[in-house]
Amino acid sequence: MGSAEKKGAAGDSSVRRVALASAVGATIEWYDFFLYGTAAGLVFNRLFFPEGNPTAGTLAAYATFAAGFVARPVGGLVFGHFGDRIGRKRMLVLTLLVMGVATFLIGLLPTYGQVGLWAPALLLALRVVQGIGLGGEWGGAVLMAVEHAPRGRRGFYGSWPQVGVPAGLLLGTSAFTLLSVSLTEEQFLGWGWRLAFLFSAVLVAVGAYIRLQVLESPAFLRLSEARQEARVPFLELLRTHPRELLLGVGTRFAEGVSFNIYGVFVISYLAGALGMSRPAALLCVSVAAVLNCALTPLCGALSDRVGRRPVFGAGAGLFGLFALPSFLLLGTGRVAPAMLALVVAFGLVHPMMEATLASFWSELFETRVRYSGLSFVYQFSGIFASGMTPLVATWLLSEGGGRPWLLAGYMAGAALLSVICVLALRETCGTDIFPEAEKTARLRAGARPVR
Repeated sequence: MGSAEKKGAAGDSSVRRVALASAVGATIEWYDFFLYGTAAGLVFNRLFFPEGNPTAGTLAAYATFAAGFVARPVGGLVFGHFGDRIGRKRMLVLTLLVMGVATFLIGLLPTYGQVGLWAPALLLALRVVQGIGLGGEWGGAVLMAVEHAPRGRRGFYGSWPQVGVPAGLLLGTSAFTLLSVSLTEEQFLGWGWRLAFLFSAVLVAVGAYIRLQVLESPAFLRLSEARQEARVPFLELLRTHPRELLLGVGTRFAEGVSFNIYGVFVISYLAGALGMSRPAALLCVSVAAVLNCALTPLCGALSDRVGRRPVFGAGAGLFGLFALPSFLLLGTGRVAPAMLALVVAFGLVHPMMEATLASFWSELFETRVRYSGLSFVYQFSGIFASGMTPLVATWLLSEGGGRPWLLAGYMAGAALLSVICVLALRETCGTDIFPEAEKTARLRAGARPVR
């Protein structure tokens, strides 16, 4: 470990505290975000859009789901800018509050039957606010964990905020499962679904308290003390890291498509197109999500030993190979085959990709533009790899007459793109990410020091 990193990395107890705070906060934010995805295929398609063709209603609901992903790059650029300028911690608390308020208000919205077109319009507006909040949250959460961690354990500690993704999904699906089995269909659609959204106020209060207790990132503090902050981080990012930005976006496709196929789309597919009961469909996803949470830190630790590229690349390749078999199993409409498909695809394969994103991308960018770089790559790629996926999947299955061939081809194509981009990127495991090391490297290369 370089001298800068020895001095900058926090002690083990401090790192664990930061990783826990990042994971808890991320779980709450992703609960808010994916609660919407669960509701889109079960509630919003029926309550917030004109009655008619069920497929059209589902497509419209997923279109508002996608809008959150379109808004995320905006949040990534805005909060990334200030995260690189004034610090990671402040942005973490602010983004959590933005997400929480938007989610709480969704629980209070009137339906289409009550206010007509105002219902989908307000739903869309709050979904956009959700997207802006989450767009800034992810980069800050992973950076706090990665920049506090010692060099040899950045993969492990950086994976903990990523646990928040399946954990948030698990909380969201569990909330809907509990409400579905506790209430009648009329009660659930009348008011029960709102409880899951209103409960976010409690979670946000807990998350904000936890995040206020952690210290600012040591890498940013050293950067700030040296007065080396970028004036306009995103413009500097475009000038200095165009290759990393482009390849990073391509790398994300397999992970984004995988999560939103198996964690979001599959719920409405099983419960709607295949006629499986709503609790059974939610249970299948929940079991896979539990396994995903457990394996994500293990895959992060593995990347510290063998490298980021081998772990992520293997996950992307397996995702593509298992695309068709998984949907043949899901297409049976039976619980046991569906659970097997989701356990393998979402519980075992997906964590290999998800766990490595935080450390891999953090190590690609300098401290002065790292928040902006991370956020842009993750959120911009999310528009196409994540937000559009439920829409694309619904359309491809419809075009294929319910058969999965077209959808499996789309998934395999996303996997191939990610594998190619991963191979084109350099291995980052072991990179010294502290600003003193970065300054030294620039001086050795003959560059003028940043004042």
